[in-house]
Amino acid sequence: MKVLVVHDSVYGNTARIAAAMAAALESAHEVRRVTVGEAAAGDLAGLDLVIAGAPTHAFHPSPAMTDWLKALAAGALDGIACAAFDTRIAPEDIGIGWLRMMVKMFGYAAPHIGRRLESHGGRLVVPPEGFMVTDREGPLRDGEEQRAAQWARGVAAAV
Repeated sequence: MKVLVVHDSVYGNTARIAAAMAAALESAHEVRRVTVGEAAAGDLAGLDLVIAGAPTHAFHPSPAMTDWLKALAAGALDGIACAAFDTRIAPEDIGIGWLRMMVKMFGYAAPHIGRRLESHGGRLVVPPEGFMVTDREGPLRDGEEQRAAQWARGVAAAV
């Protein structure tokens, strides 16, 4: 199976999650991991699976991921299995009550990424997933890279 893991990362946490996913799939699949800045339209040709992720930025994907998703041509993902992920602060780790309430109302980046993938013809094979950071700049919570690797294997199995 040909897999593209495309991500944006501001503080390096999302890049670490994407790297863990790619490493988990490399032994059984042809995997390429790129940042949204490196991703080109031609990268989608012949793919079986696209895994896309970004940090949550104001309840949405980072601006770079949003721009990449918007720039995809109509039908660019037709027939391609997809999965979406983000990095986020868990609500219980948000110290400001009103912000915790806003997160509960407006959510995180992964569902937005998933909807955009679907709007370009992609087929989500698993629900969008979030990986936890301990603060705005990180670091990742203990065990999140291992959880990301396990999730990616489950995504591949769902295809």
